Amino acid sequence: MVTSKSHHRNFYNPEIKKEYMEKEKIKILAIGDIHGDTGLVKRLVNKTKKENVDLVILAGDLTFTEKSIKNIIGPFIKTNKPIFLIPGNHESAATADALAQIYGAKNLHGYGFVENGIGFFGAGAADIGPFPVSSKEIFELLNKGNKDIKNAKKKIMVTHMHPQGGQADKFGFIGSKAIKKAIERFKPDIAINAHIHEAGGIEEKIGKTRVINVSRKEKIFEI
Repeated sequence: MVTSKSHHRNFYNPEIKKEYMEKEKIKILAIGDIHGDTGLVKRLVNKTKKENVDLVILAGDLTFTEKSIKNIIGPFIKTNKPIFLIPGNHESAATADALAQIYGAKNLHGYGFVENGIGFFGAGAADIGPFPVSSKEIFELLNKGNKDIKNAKKKIMVTHMHPQGGQADKFGFIGSKAIKKAIERFKPDIAINAHIHEAGGIEEKIGKTRVINVSRKEKIFEI
């Protein structure tokens, strides 16, 4: 588990922030289930630069049971783009928080942040795995984060687990009732999830919410 809180750096410098905040739309790259794969990180960092991405979302399972944390967050930070992350079920919330503090990223696990008029909020983990979190707690975390960004013009909700009733269920792991309830209640414009590797790339709708599974299959979109 990561415990150090040293080498904290700014989320992004004022010049980057000024340029970022002036944009009418921002381009986002979202990915999940990195599981310590430094080759995947290198490819995604290159893509972030090539595609002129403005912000990166890491939707949990950054590590493999907390044994593979080196060169996962740092290369993204070096792009000088804002980085949002959540824990998966392969790292604890404390580890995700420590990684965010060390590298100057922002942890959405139970929190919300407004950037460029867009509210980002989330909850990581899943109800199975090395670091499980109950369905009740996941909803409470999402509710808490949503309150932080309630006045945002647009909302993006980030979870590790997928919502129950979607296409990802067909791969044998039923999704979260809490996450589906949160989508229906909070009505985010976009809901990002991961967790089920085979479901990477699946897009669907719950009400008016665009639901995107980015498990090891990155998605670039604008909002």
